[in-house]
Amino acid sequence: MTKENLLKRITVNPKVTVGKPTIRGLRITVEQILKALAGGVTADDLLEDFPELEKEDIQAVLLYAFELVNEEQVFAVS
Repeated sequence: MTKENLLKRITVNPKVTVGKPTIRGLRITVEQILKALAGGVTADDLLEDFPELEKEDIQAVLLYAFELVNEEQVFAVS
């Protein structure tokens, strides 16, 4: 799956989860998935806990987070 197709899985709708980025319009936020992964939950466990999720959704979340960090600019303050 291409980068563009993966990122299309991340949606933002002000009427769903107060506009937080979600996966395919579901009420599962990018934040929830990242928090779970950071806490040690495996991708397989997430797929089991959320049967509506697909493996590509987790890839999309990680790519989305990477893109945000990649665009971040850090300026040294002296």
